[in-house]
Amino acid sequence: MASFKYFIFVLLLAGIAIETEGGRIVGGQPAPIEKYPSMVQVNALSILNTWVESCGANILTTRYILSAAHCFSGFLYAPSRRRIRAGTAVQHVGGVVVYIDREFVHPTWGRLGHDGDIAVVRLRGSLVYSPVIQQATIVSQGFKIPDNVAVVNAGWGAIRHYDVSSEILLDTTVYTVNNEECAEIYRNGPRPTQDIVTDNMICVNVPGGGNGTCQGDSGGPLYYGQIVVGIVSWAERCANETFPGVNTAVSSYTDWIVQTAV
Repeated sequence: MASFKYFIFVLLLAGIAIETEGGRIVGGQPAPIEKYPSMVQVNALSILNTWVESCGANILTTRYILSAAHCFSGFLYAPSRRRIRAGTAVQHVGGVVVYIDREFVHPTWGRLGHDGDIAVVRLRGSLVYSPVIQQATIVSQGFKIPDNVAVVNAGWGAIRHYDVSSEILLDTTVYTVNNEECAEIYRNGPRPTQDIVTDNMICVNVPGGGNGTCQGDSGGPLYYGQIVVGIVSWAERCANETFPGVNTAVSSYTDWIVQTAV
């Protein structure tokens, strides 16, 4: 069985300061890969037969990564058209490239809006751990993150809505939003029947907007300290003042992740 790191947060709380799009980071700053060695780029083979930045992902073990289900659903997202690049903060440069063997999309994905937007992905080959390639620590099953605490998104996505993706890894600090308040905001949004906020999601934003995820950040991490608590999933446009960014809550799926990545 694969070896995992996942963390029960009871003791961690005292130590940490308290348009629908896939999630380049907006309002971010450059981040070295040594800061986030469990992050990898997910590349897609385009119709022009070139590799382009598609999503982000998180290393679970040397053979498995964790990402968003919508990054691996459908023909264009087939394993044969996907690879990862690990160990580098620069897009398409350096590190190591490993191709995808198979994706395991959560069985609830597609049943209710964006709910269940999480996937465990098996690699064809094995990663080798180093200072720039490390296993992520994921949150324990059932943990509920408090409201209004600082968390971090990181990725290679667009810095503005529908702009080009970032050439380097960026990160930004955002704050958790009360789930019920977030759900109410989206109920009054432009697509209330599609943009449904469930208990399996974590909403984040900053006052006034301007910081957050954008196209190409999907599948990347939401960090609480050094722990992956969320997976970038969706939002109304990018770093919007009114509509929070929405992440899949890893703690709703930790047991499934551990059972799947074996």
